[in-house]
Amino acid sequence: MDFEVELNGEIEEAEIVALYRANQWSSADKPEPLLLALRNSHTLVTARLDGELVGVGNAISDGHLVVYYPHMLVHPSNHGQGIGRKMMEAMQSVYSGFHQQMLTADAEAVEFYKALGFERAGKTEPMWVYLGTEH
Repeated sequence: MDFEVELNGEIEEAEIVALYRANQWSSADKPEPLLLALRNSHTLVTARLDGELVGVGNAISDGHLVVYYPHMLVHPSNHGQGIGRKMMEAMQSVYSGFHQQMLTADAEAVEFYKALGFERAGKTEPMWVYLGTEH
């Protein structure tokens, strides 16, 4: 299965909403701010299979020391095919030397990110203003 990973590629609302809905992320219910957020990220990564969007991720960064990866999604029917790993490799081509690389992971994503070298930072606790059901 050949997929193409691209940094700062084009995205369309319908395909983004479909991908977020497939992953049951509530951001799909806010398409306009979601598109603005993704398009205005420091870096955006997309993965396409035969031209169809199967993965997306973004980075928010100061461009020098710190990067935060808020979204990294792969269509559920494409999990386990190396797409997420390739998208993170693309992000690492931009951010590998940064002082801090941060993300928040839950459920099965924790093991995925551990396999990529991410770990809990000391005794830190994730904190946010959060309704508990939003992604």
